[in-house]
Amino acid sequence: MAKFRLDETDHHILDMLIENTRTPFTDIAKRLNISAGTVHVRVKKMEEAGIILGSTLSLNYEKLGYAFIAYVGIFLKNTSQTKFVLERINEIPFVTVAHVTTGKFNIFCKIRARDTHHAKDVIFQLDDIEGVYRTETMISLEESINDKKRLMHSIFKTI
Repeated sequence: MAKFRLDETDHHILDMLIENTRTPFTDIAKRLNISAGTVHVRVKKMEEAGIILGSTLSLNYEKLGYAFIAYVGIFLKNTSQTKFVLERINEIPFVTVAHVTTGKFNIFCKIRARDTHHAKDVIFQLDDIEGVYRTETMISLEESINDKKRLMHSIFKTI
């Protein structure tokens, strides 16, 4: 399968969609001085090539009452329990991200909670999973960088 090549127009389309996935193709077309059909075709090709995997909706969790963020490193008794533990973690809706990792932790999770009391309950749920040896928690004081565009622009410079 040939590698899909992105051009400047594709880069601009992705730039606008990363900024707001709900931007109408007609608005993108007007800003780029191309037809909406061209935008549609290019987005479709990027989806078919697996470059665009879908679109997401960003929520303001603080306004929803879930501003508390913590990261929990999980140590397992045995690495053979990874799949089982991940299945149990997946049952806890306040764990929003989980990575199998190398290094200090076997699994590294991001949790969202209402406050410290709620976070404690979530962390205790993680601790209680069979196969978890112990956990180590870090509290996020502030999300200082969350910028998908910088990485995308860096990638564009190398391809």
